[in-house]
Amino acid sequence: MNFKQIGVSFKGSGSYVPNQILTNSKISNKVDTSDEWIKSRTGISQRRISGLEESVTQMGYKAAMSAIQMTKWDIETIDLIVLATSTPNDLFGSAPGIQAKLGANNAVAFDLTAACSGFLFALITASQFLKGGTYKRAIVIGADQMSSYVDWNDRRSCILFGDGAGAIAIEATNEFDNLIGFNMRTDGRKGSFLNLPSNKKKDSIIDNIEFSSGGFSPIQMNGQEVYKFAVREVPLIIQDLFKKVNYNSDKVDWLLLHQANQRILDSVGDKLKFSKGKILSNLQNYGNTSAGTIPLMMDEAIRKKTIKQNDIIATSGFGAGLSWGAALIKWG
Repeated sequence: MNFKQIGVSFKGSGSYVPNQILTNSKISNKVDTSDEWIKSRTGISQRRISGLEESVTQMGYKAAMSAIQMTKWDIETIDLIVLATSTPNDLFGSAPGIQAKLGANNAVAFDLTAACSGFLFALITASQFLKGGTYKRAIVIGADQMSSYVDWNDRRSCILFGDGAGAIAIEATNEFDNLIGFNMRTDGRKGSFLNLPSNKKKDSIIDNIEFSSGGFSPIQMNGQEVYKFAVREVPLIIQDLFKKVNYNSDKVDWLLLHQANQRILDSVGDKLKFSKGKILSNLQNYGNTSAGTIPLMMDEAIRKKTIKQNDIIATSGFGAGLSWGAALIKWG
């Protein structure tokens, strides 16, 4: 019989990045840019690019397996797998493929699409299932293969994105709640600032019956507007969350933001009065991996023992939609 749980605990983390490294210098051989120009404006030095045999399913599987190994869970005890991705290798959903590769035969698995906010939204969604008593254990994955949808001749956007995946294992508990609080927002009126639209290629079936064939255009981005949105709205939603749960930056050990641009991270940190030493960043090595950035950074910090048991983390995802959110969690 199901019963309502008090909360969730965070039990393990994992990540995966492809082996191919695309440096700023290599990009400058293709488009008119330079290593210094890219680093000064974004903080990015390099990014990972998936090989021909790699996919979101494969990256998500490897990240999930790494998280499961940290927990030492029996895979058969996993009830739920939520994959946050906007670049599935199967448009009908890549989470079932991860479930099959894991051998998590008792888990229901589905995709959630919210671009750069995807992992945070997926973590909150999975937590509600666990708190409701329906499921006990869940794997939340953020994985994106952005290289497949970048226009590699557009120097404004191609410098930003990379491929990667991260995963977090969470468990229901009736003793405490380590998801201290959360906020989520969407403003679809500004969706045109960052999107990946269908290409609407006209074709006909027969006679005068026409249709749009499938396929997508490359990523379209108004970088200036996205930047202004992020530095304005992310501090506000985190401050609102702090008020809701009676916290402030002094009580928080780490600020973990979606890794989009180092200038955004620094600006948000300044507005929230976080010292630079509390702002987690690995942007220079991976670029913007969309739904992958937060769990990838989290796993790296946990394995380096930067994030320790019972540390408090303020995290925020933001981007396409436009959608954004914040969560306050205690690791462990």
